Amino acid sequence: MVKVKWLKEPKYIETRIILFFILSLFLVLITLFFVFLSHFGRIKSDFWFFLPLALILLLIIYGYYNIFVPYKKFKHLLQLFNSGQTYSHFSDLKNPLSKDYVELDNRLAQILDSDILMSVSKRQAQYLALQNQINPHFLYNTLEGIRSEALSEGNISISSMCEALATFFRYTISHVQNLVPLSQELENTQNYFYIQQYRFGERLSMEISFIDGCKEDALRIRIPKLTLQPIVENAIVHGLECKKGKGLLLINIELFDSRLLISVKDNGVGMDEEKLKKLQRLLSKEGADQQDYNSNEGGIALINVNNRIKILFGERFGLNVTSCKDLGTDVNISLPIEYKSSEDS
Repeated sequence: MVKVKWLKEPKYIETRIILFFILSLFLVLITLFFVFLSHFGRIKSDFWFFLPLALILLLIIYGYYNIFVPYKKFKHLLQLFNSGQTYSHFSDLKNPLSKDYVELDNRLAQILDSDILMSVSKRQAQYLALQNQINPHFLYNTLEGIRSEALSEGNISISSMCEALATFFRYTISHVQNLVPLSQELENTQNYFYIQQYRFGERLSMEISFIDGCKEDALRIRIPKLTLQPIVENAIVHGLECKKGKGLLLINIELFDSRLLISVKDNGVGMDEEKLKKLQRLLSKEGADQQDYNSNEGGIALINVNNRIKILFGERFGLNVTSCKDLGTDVNISLPIEYKSSEDS
């Protein structure tokens, strides 16, 4: 006995469509047959004439609920995916398109796996670092030359600034790790702030605090590289630079059962309600395009950091921003507690 494989796969819409057309053709032939018999008086009862019509009606109902409705759900899922919603396995539907499509879906899930994406990004970053390694070395050597010259002239401030700038660029350019200890990220942020103080002087101050004595554990937690510095830079450029009087930056770090919460607060000029809602909308959208936000408004750095966090850890983590005009802005960063580096896995 020949086994028809596709008859054993009724969950696929493709199989249901084939069955639908076969049964439709069969019922049409039966209907024509009964019409022929009725025309020549072979059948006098209306029962045999209306029976095929009733079966056709049942077949239409079957096709609507088992083919058309699942197809509409499948199409809606594709529209959500195309509009930028989080990827979901299409084969998880009760009525996937076909077996081949399920295999394609599984392959797509593998390609979109965050570990694979980050591995590709890391290799690309390493390649670019090797390709441009002369530029960082030239920069470091130049800064070291300026620092040495400043020291020989007794200018300690210029020497210190060159050292801080060299350290900042070395951290930013030379290392391509995905995750770094919070201690390193704070050190880099402090270097950046130290450089900015040469410009602003006593107008600008920054405080770092650890809530409930969590400093020792928190400093070991690994977070995405360049998470804090871009947010601090955004606060200075778009919040504190235009402020009259002294500007204050507060970085509060707090540990929960499964989350690290970092808040960066400033007492700058803040944002109006319309601008804040636009930024919040972009932060809530996965893979938000930075070009959708005017660079003069600030916030591009926030979108960049938010996208990278979501790529690494998922939609549950990222940035949340609150702000009041003329009062300041709070940026809350939610991260998982991760002690192991992605390079160690």
